[in-house]
Amino acid sequence: MKESKNIEKVRKNMPNYNTITDLSDFFKILGDSTRLQILMALEQSELCVSELSHLLNMTISAISHQLKSLKNAKLVKLRKEGKTVFYSLDDDHINKLLKVSFEHIIEKV
Repeated sequence: MKESKNIEKVRKNMPNYNTITDLSDFFKILGDSTRLQILMALEQSELCVSELSHLLNMTISAISHQLKSLKNAKLVKLRKEGKTVFYSLDDDHINKLLKVSFEHIIEKV
């Protein structure tokens, strides 16, 4: 069967499989409610692990574990001030993604 012009156009503009896999992994990271809480907190302010722990009523160990995943996914970055490490969103893309996603969910209510 001959491909239609629509199929040709879509095929030409589709990202390669590795890029799709990377995007899927990105959404898996965002698919955890604890990581989303951390990101939404960091959207408002730069925070250290102990502040996040207190805010989310979780252990420092649990917060640190989630922050490691978020850092590896390049969703958060860190800044050291003496012995204290502060976390913030990696860039404005993350902020925009959270904002648009949140607005989408609010529309459904």
